[in-house]
Amino acid sequence: MQAPLRIVDSITELGAADAGCVAVSGSHGGMSSARYALTARPLLSVFNDAGVGRDGAGIAALAFLQGHGLAACAVAHDSARIGEASSTYDQGVLSHCNAAAGALGFVPGQPLKQALSNLIHSREETS
Repeated sequence: MQAPLRIVDSITELGAADAGCVAVSGSHGGMSSARYALTARPLLSVFNDAGVGRDGAGIAALAFLQGHGLAACAVAHDSARIGEASSTYDQGVLSHCNAAAGALGFVPGQPLKQALSNLIHSREETS
């Protein structure tokens, strides 16, 4: 069974009905975004790394969600516009991935669109 793809400018648009989806957002990968993703529990959450920031604040969601067994990754801030999920989806290049996202085949340097295509095809083959 294929996980539905949700493309949302803000991770706050997700709710409990989105559990198991693949969430592509325009949101930064900070802790406030992590809490919304944890509530929605997508199969994968995609954020913008927002330049990573001081002490990794722009990607803090990745480690937090990994601690809850959830896959998360971020695209480079210079590859996609922050706050625009369509830019994340169309032009985003992965910059950071947690271990759970790595287990799904996501690796830094990979265009997000290609990584998502690979995920969809691998899930179709196993269903």
